[in-house]
Amino acid sequence: MKFKTPVYLTLILHLIAIPLGDAAEPETEIRVVCVGDIMLAGSAEPVIDRKGVDYPFEGTRHILQAADIAIGNLEMPIATVGEPAPEKEYTFRGHPRLAAGIANAGFDVLTLANNHTGDYGDAALLEMLEILGANKLKYCGAGAALDMARKPATVQVKGKRVAVLAYANTFPFEFFAGEDDPGTVRGMPEFFVPDIKAAKRWAELVIVSFHWGGELVTEPRDYQEAFGRRAIDAGADLVFGHHPHVLQGIEVYNGKLIAYSLGNFAFASYSENAKTSAILQVTFRGQSMVRAELIPINVFNLEVAFQPKVLKGEAAESVFDEVRALSEKWGTQITTEGNVGVIQIR
Repeated sequence: MKFKTPVYLTLILHLIAIPLGDAAEPETEIRVVCVGDIMLAGSAEPVIDRKGVDYPFEGTRHILQAADIAIGNLEMPIATVGEPAPEKEYTFRGHPRLAAGIANAGFDVLTLANNHTGDYGDAALLEMLEILGANKLKYCGAGAALDMARKPATVQVKGKRVAVLAYANTFPFEFFAGEDDPGTVRGMPEFFVPDIKAAKRWAELVIVSFHWGGELVTEPRDYQEAFGRRAIDAGADLVFGHHPHVLQGIEVYNGKLIAYSLGNFAFASYSENAKTSAILQVTFRGQSMVRAELIPINVFNLEVAFQPKVLKGEAAESVFDEVRALSEKWGTQITTEGNVGVIQIR
């Protein structure tokens, strides 16, 4: 004897079988990693000559390559031409082969708006742009003229467009681009506010880099705080800074993050004033920042020999304590998960 399936049960079974094609799919997550100053000329050159261009990044490559976008501040022209800027105390120029090491490490975008991009003149700057392009490294903050220097680096990742902009608030002013002159972009609101708004019209995420503050100064200057917030108000989703060579505090402003200084990364200096630093790792879901992390690193070259190394245990906690103290004025909360500092976004 056969039994008929009740009509209501037939309808239920039919509905279960219908694919939920109209259901909203989860937003794509994009992980962005930012680091501070990269400068591998001068005292680092003999070490790199012996160990190769990949050597400086062997301790952090796993972090850079795991990111969807990795961004760093290149604080030297990479070129073969040019003469040192007259009357400038420190001038740097790296060999073109360094670009391959930076690309191999996993970097996608290099910010060039800083006080060393013009160290060897316009010819070196223009040669560097060609070298970076040949190594598939995108850049922003410098160009053959001001309009080119103000253009964002654009990265397409997971179907999303990410714009990166870079500005410098440091001397010498002679390094800033003119309408027909190569150079970098000065970090003034009349530039960065309209640039951010323009990028926000087509990019899902806008990231802004500032080279600002005072060297070895752990407290952001008033203009840094004002400019960082104005960048967020204009539409930036993340602001990070560098130049002091040491860490500065982190502010969560309107659900967005301003890391005032990430200190040094791979930087050719034996200074005892810049021993530790941090990598900033931020995860976006759609246009919302859902997680922000600090990965502490040892950048003291008498110990790591131009190869930043991830800190663990008490050494890592010491860096988190430092950033907590520097961020206290904004009420920023940083918890510890293993050897990672987690910044509370909300």
